[in-house]
Order: sequence, then C-alpha cells, then structure tokens
Amino acid sequence: MREKTAAILKLLSKQFPNPKSELNYNNVFELLVAVILSAQCTDKRVNEITKTLFSVADTPEKMRDLSIDRLEELIHSAGFYKNKAKFLHNMSTDLVDRFGGKVPNDIISLRSLDGVGQKTANVVYAVGFNGQALAVDTHVFRVARRLGLADAKTPEKVEEQLKNDIDENMWTDSHHYLLLHGRYVCKARNPECEKCVIKDFCDYYQKSLISE
Repeated sequence: MREKTAAILKLLSKQFPNPKSELNYNNVFELLVAVILSAQCTDKRVNEITKTLFSVADTPEKMRDLSIDRLEELIHSAGFYKNKAKFLHNMSTDLVDRFGGKVPNDIISLRSLDGVGQKTANVVYAVGFNGQALAVDTHVFRVARRLGLADAKTPEKVEEQLKNDIDENMWTDSHHYLLLHGRYVCKARNPECEKCVIKDFCDYYQKSLISE
C-alpha cells in the first residue's frame, strides 16, 4: 500500500504544486476562526464571511467582547451558524483566559478549545505553525476511500490508516493534495474521472469500468 500511496501522491504533487490553504487569513487566530467556520461550508463562502467578520473582530479579545447575537448576524450565511457563533465566542474567551490571547501551537492544547476537533486542530497546527499533520476533512475522507488508501468508517481512523502509509514529513502536503483533488476533480457528485491523473490507481474508477 505504501508504494501505491507514494505513486498517487507523486502524481498529485505535479497536478497541485506548492499546495496551500485556500482560506484567507492574516494571522493564526484568523486561520483558526476560518477553519471553524469551514465545517459544512465552502472556503469561498468562508472568505466572504471573514472579510466582514475580521474587520470587526480580528483578535480573541474583540471576538470575545461581541455578543452571541452579533456573531450570529456576522456569520449567518455559514452552515450551523448558531453553534459556530457559540464556538467562536467560547474559543476566544478560552484563548484570553487560558492562553494569554495567543493561539497555542500544539494539537492537544488546540483540541481543548471549544469548537476545535481533530481536523481543525490538525489544519491550524499544519498551516498556522508549519507542523506536520494530516487533517481528514470530507474531501480527504472521500478520496482516500475511493482510491482504496483507507477503508475505515470515521475520519479519525482514516487519518491513522493514511499516516501508516505516508512519511511524516509528507503529512501536511498529502492533506492538501488529497483535499484539492477532491475539491476540483474527485467531487462528491459527478467525479471527473476522465481527466483524473490517478484513475489507474483508483478502486472507485476500476469498479465503474466493470459495471459498464
């Protein structure tokens, strides 16, 4: 499996050279907010929301001082905005009270913040602090299972399976490769298999040929 995984990642690295997050942010706190908002929401929509949100509150202190109603108003076009408003308020309060207004630079501390799960902590650690982490969002989960790189039923288990077959110094780039491939080629509906550079390695594609 390691050989198959390495071959796939090599091809994807040519398709998506120098991969990076498509979220807009100016500092690690803004990145953390954007990633929390990105759950069940496109990066494009998040960038539209944060353009206004960050003009009002671009620090934990400012966001903590906003009322929940005001936060809901600012992020209402995001999915599950009521829950996210509470997460942002509580997370910002935690940062001020427990971390001196600074975003912690380790995954365990990040996960202790309200609204921050494994995926969010991994993304912030990898993108914000240049660490090595393999975040499994909906795109990575779907692509990994379609390719046959993982067969687990949860993002956490898929993350474990992928890490077993990918060198640690490639975790962050691999996350971006699989994510971007899922976003632009291996879409949830109507995957564009005809233009896929890794279809010869793909279990999903091979099964589709057999069914024709």
